[in-house]
Amino acid sequence: MNDIMKYIRNLCLLALLCAVLSCQERKPSSVGSAPEIERRVERILSQMTLAEKIGQMNQVSAGGDVSNYADALRKGQIGSILNEVDPVKINEFQRICVEESRLGIPLLVGRDVIHGFHTVFPIPLGLAATFDPALVEKGARIAAVEASAQGVRWTFSPMLDIARDPRWGRIAEGSGEDTWLDARMGEAMVRGYQGADWDATSMAACIKHFVGYGAAEGGRDYNSTFLTERQLRNVYLPPFEAAVKAGALTLMTSFNDNDGVPSTGNVFTVKDILREEWGFDGLVVTDWNSMGEMISHGFGADRKEVARLALEAGVDMDMMTYGYISHLEELVRSGAVRETAINQAVRNILRVKIMLGLFENPYVDAEAAAPLQYAPAHLEAAQRTAEESVVLLKNDGILPLSADKTRTILVTGPMADAPHDQLGTWAFDGQKEHSVTPLQALRERFPGRVVYVPGLQYTREHKERFDEVTAAARRADVILAFVGEEAILSGEAHSLADLNLKGSQSELLACLAGTGKPVVVTVMAGRPLTIERDLPNCRALLYAFHPGTMGGPALASLLYGDVNPSGKTPVTFLRTVGQAPLYYSHNMTGRPYNGETLLEDIEPEAGQTSLGNTSYYLDYGAYPLFPFGYGLSYTTFAYSDIALDRDEYPVDGTVRVSFTLENTGGRDGTEIVQVYVRDLVGSVTRPVKELKHFERVSLQAGERRRVEVEIPVADLAFYGLDGTKKVEPGDFQLWVAGDSASGEAVGFKVK
Repeated sequence: MNDIMKYIRNLCLLALLCAVLSCQERKPSSVGSAPEIERRVERILSQMTLAEKIGQMNQVSAGGDVSNYADALRKGQIGSILNEVDPVKINEFQRICVEESRLGIPLLVGRDVIHGFHTVFPIPLGLAATFDPALVEKGARIAAVEASAQGVRWTFSPMLDIARDPRWGRIAEGSGEDTWLDARMGEAMVRGYQGADWDATSMAACIKHFVGYGAAEGGRDYNSTFLTERQLRNVYLPPFEAAVKAGALTLMTSFNDNDGVPSTGNVFTVKDILREEWGFDGLVVTDWNSMGEMISHGFGADRKEVARLALEAGVDMDMMTYGYISHLEELVRSGAVRETAINQAVRNILRVKIMLGLFENPYVDAEAAAPLQYAPAHLEAAQRTAEESVVLLKNDGILPLSADKTRTILVTGPMADAPHDQLGTWAFDGQKEHSVTPLQALRERFPGRVVYVPGLQYTREHKERFDEVTAAARRADVILAFVGEEAILSGEAHSLADLNLKGSQSELLACLAGTGKPVVVTVMAGRPLTIERDLPNCRALLYAFHPGTMGGPALASLLYGDVNPSGKTPVTFLRTVGQAPLYYSHNMTGRPYNGETLLEDIEPEAGQTSLGNTSYYLDYGAYPLFPFGYGLSYTTFAYSDIALDRDEYPVDGTVRVSFTLENTGGRDGTEIVQVYVRDLVGSVTRPVKELKHFERVSLQAGERRRVEVEIPVADLAFYGLDGTKKVEPGDFQLWVAGDSASGEAVGFKVK
């Protein structure tokens, strides 16, 4: 009978999951209206001692036995824990707080659920390559369903750092170089994590890292940034503002200092902009010990001083510095800190706990969590997302492969069967035994036809001879080489100065190409590597930013044409690391590029002159290997008859551009339409192009469709010379194209 009841309960849970993942309208929130929530906050706050208030501002990382924290929990000295995912332990943490502490305030349990919980989706840079916010939102919803079932109700995601230097390891965790794309992906992830309504599957999003962290000098993690206020407001802040407007409940300060002021103590960005300008009343948490690191920055003398500085900046919760719990009470009694500031921080913390329903439902059903992990619908969504995230960068016509013409398939390379590494960075809860590799997927698809010779066991291995794999290559009909970088080579604290394929991977590809057999390369990596030297050694190349649990089946489907590639580059691919940073939306400069005199063209005895020179590198020119927004398909698309509905627009108007998009190839496919705009003359210099719209358009082979796009003129506003955000009247250009380097400009005016 118990088994029958468990079976019925699990069926009910799965039915609930289907409803959660569908677009059905949900019931109104049970947490109450905003005034009701504020009354509850004030009622609880009025009962708290100073010590209990400070306890709510303290976050610790769980480890070991629950009893290690029991006394502090009973005394109300911990408001949040992170890094515990065992639902049994989480329930015990909550039981102590709710049943044994004086006020019964539940814990807020956090975890780095960055691109999936157990079911791992592509890394965020890969999610951005889909240009599909709806699908990204669905993935975040799935992550929330899986994580919340085990008691995790707070994720430190999405990362909204604009990253224009691929040397920075954390480029893997964000949406790349573009402000508009980053904002749209951030909104989608916030909606997905938190859900359409506050229920048991809602997980508070934490937008990070505030702010400018992605501009770390030299691409070195944790390094200083030197961004002007105008740069912050025009490039780095808009994704955060968009996520705040989307309802993000929490925000994390960053490790870096900008112009000498560490983010965790930055009154201007946290209090003036975030709190006062944007009206953010959510919870602000430090990054791990970033309060304490202000001492290393030289911004404060000791932990007591940096605790005061963080509180004055508007930071509510301290992650792992123990600065608040150790010093705030003393600072209040000395008059250095006002208790009213502590009260406001605690209000922000309590509000989140109330909105998540933790007071009513602090516990989870530990047994019921298991059926939700790796649910078939989750795996299906993960595979579809991986398929959309892969970018086809080269194809001479060999792809898609024909099953009939590839009777013997050689699979090789260190990433062909690397179940852990294909999950990518920040996939703490993804289990490699559930990760399906390309080798597994291809063997399942073609039993008896796959020959596997790795060539290299890991990406950094150096090897002089490849006799075994080249011998196997000569007997094969096609060579599928999977190269790239292990997960450990990207992410936090993993910056690189050399972005070529590591070890002897390039030599392996050259040996394979030398056999004369067709070589198809798939790169799995956490960043855009410099692969120019490898392109001649393959007939086709797919780029998969670490694709997650279902990366293998996704790649097999793409290679054999079940799915037509549609991914686009979310970041510029460099020819050489010396070009970094290189991004499409740069300013024009006073000597814009208009032709090259390369190193080999310079006469040995030529005299020094700057006349006629422009902005580029003598040895590598001005252009990247692949521009932002670039990606091939197994079909082709043509844009024609691009027309604006008028020549002039008022500042409160809407630009309407229409065009014909045609699938001119022989396969059904999806094109990611991109619209770019340039403000030709401004009170300050403006970027040569800025993305202002994108959408996925699916067409059958030979189909033509008239597409219309609307862009509010308000989206052309920027912070100009006077420091205010507005649309400046004047001349503009607009491009509709399949990437940032294509298309013909059409002009219009704003009056």
